[in-house]
Amino acid sequence: MFGINEIDSQTLMTWKEDGKTVRLIDVRSQAEISQGIIKDGEALPLNLLPLKTNELDSEDEIIFYCRSGARSAQACYYLMQQGFERVYNLRGGIIDWVRSGNTVVMPA
Repeated sequence: MFGINEIDSQTLMTWKEDGKTVRLIDVRSQAEISQGIIKDGEALPLNLLPLKTNELDSEDEIIFYCRSGARSAQACYYLMQQGFERVYNLRGGIIDWVRSGNTVVMPA
């Protein structure tokens, strides 16, 4: 979608198992996040992304996820407009993550 890099749940799990260094950012609302996150995920609701972009490093590989993949795709597109190249959308979001047999944890 719109030239955005996407990865699927299996690829993300493989990256995590292989110890690949990525920032995993959850762009859902606080209410959604309180229901569970992907382990090592950071909460950054989509509406706050423009205010927090300066806290992100364009050299990091950043994977965004949301409920279904739509908001995280918007996050990727926004960062690409800001010059970020190493951003990925988790295709299908946390719904696909769970359907693929992966677990979620409660946020700290």
